[in-house]
Amino acid sequence: MRSFARLARPARRTALPVFAALLGALLAACGSGISLDEPIEGPAWRLVQLGDEPIAPGSDAQLQFDRSSGRVSGSGGCNRISGTFTRSGSTLKIGQMASTRMACLDPTRGANEAQFIAALQSTASYSLAGPGRLALLDARGRTVALLNSGGR
Repeated sequence: MRSFARLARPARRTALPVFAALLGALLAACGSGISLDEPIEGPAWRLVQLGDEPIAPGSDAQLQFDRSSGRVSGSGGCNRISGTFTRSGSTLKIGQMASTRMACLDPTRGANEAQFIAALQSTASYSLAGPGRLALLDARGRTVALLNSGGR
């Protein structure tokens, strides 16, 4: 019996560090600013701000990320846009975007669309800036675009 008790004791000792490491990894994920409850894939994200400038209400610019295909698609405001994306943790890389070539009747919308596509191309990471708020960040951590999901 004594030898069995000795064998069981080390297993208990190794289980505690493994549990502590797992708990530490989970807590680190919580502190990263990424909500595991709200992935970026799935909802339609409506553009509300480019850089520091708010977008006028009524803009049709939006994005949707599809995890299964690794594709992003939506509207730049005048044209349909699509491309690929990869995401790992808070790192987000959007590949070359393709766009239809319809003219924007409103010059402001056309300029916003060009700036939005440029912002997508410069995205290096993201953060969830609150419930239903996605901030796209460049390599220096500056917000290049802010999007809302749903009717928010």
